[in-house]
Amino acid sequence: MELVEVKEGKTRFLVPILDENQNFPPAGAPVFFNKKMELNRDTTILMLKCLDAESYLDAMSATGVRGIRVYNECGIKATVNDKSADAIPLLEYNKDTYAPDIEITNLDANVIMNERRFDAVDIDPFGTPAPFMDAAAGCAKKYLFITATDTAPLCGSHLKAGMRRYFARPLNNEYHSEMGLRILLGFAVREIVKYDRGVEPLFSFAREHFVRIYLKLSYGAGKADKAMENIGYIHQCKKCPYRTEQKGLLAETIVCEECGAPMHVAGPLWLGPVSKKEIIDGMLAKIPESELGTQAKIEKMLNICREELDSSTFYDYHVLSRYWKVSPVAVDTVIQRLKEKGYSASRVHYAGTGIKTDAPLNEIRMALT
Repeated sequence: MELVEVKEGKTRFLVPILDENQNFPPAGAPVFFNKKMELNRDTTILMLKCLDAESYLDAMSATGVRGIRVYNECGIKATVNDKSADAIPLLEYNKDTYAPDIEITNLDANVIMNERRFDAVDIDPFGTPAPFMDAAAGCAKKYLFITATDTAPLCGSHLKAGMRRYFARPLNNEYHSEMGLRILLGFAVREIVKYDRGVEPLFSFAREHFVRIYLKLSYGAGKADKAMENIGYIHQCKKCPYRTEQKGLLAETIVCEECGAPMHVAGPLWLGPVSKKEIIDGMLAKIPESELGTQAKIEKMLNICREELDSSTFYDYHVLSRYWKVSPVAVDTVIQRLKEKGYSASRVHYAGTGIKTDAPLNEIRMALT
């Protein structure tokens, strides 16, 4: 296995040299490493700098990059685990050379998560995290971090696969990226609360081919019940842009308030806030000291996420323009006009043409032209 030294943040480590002629070079390497997930890993560093974790498990570590960075850049005791025997020699070399105090284990992720507990647990599989959620719910003392790269099932493109994995029905529409994030959050909450544990999203985002969520866990049936209050459904009109939220475990049958048409139903999913502004402020404050390679991208994303409204869907103003057959003004102009009318409105990190607002459709239409 040919190796090359790379640097992320303040950390150096070895990874396999990838065959760039393959359709997805990371999958062809002896040990998996995806350079495009650097932003994902950078947010992990910023998050942990804001939390009180003293121990951290990277349950599917491959090269060990995430755990090594957590050890080097956050000063947290890190355990890097991978079930593949092929990954161990590279993990040991990276440990000896770059992070001598990390712990290496060679176990199935579900095995180590059922046998031990850590303050913060990170599950970042190739594909769906669904098979690991139950074990992770018990393993994490305080915090659970989850990546999902199966965005097609989560967002409704592969409907049956998504329903099998997450026990929820998504809709593949203009706000499918947010729906996928909320499907994942809803699934995680339903897996965790059965152990009488509360769940609070600290920071969540969707980007390109993955969804990433950071959760704070607590103890007590009352806190679990509180989390369940944010589980519900999105009803989307089959004919017009109207949509509405409905909390609760059972979906109701309703018709569109705008045109009277039947409604598509998506869920169950998470309807509450997906991030906390004070956490985002903390992450932004840690950027200057962190030497991140994705600094500009993360600053832009975090600033948008900080102002993003908590509603569970967004409007794509190009979709609205086509529906109403109008030529739209700029997104920022639409948002400003809605605010001047007394409504809340924001951009979204999911799409450059996305708008969140509590304004009714007729007001959005007037602001659009």
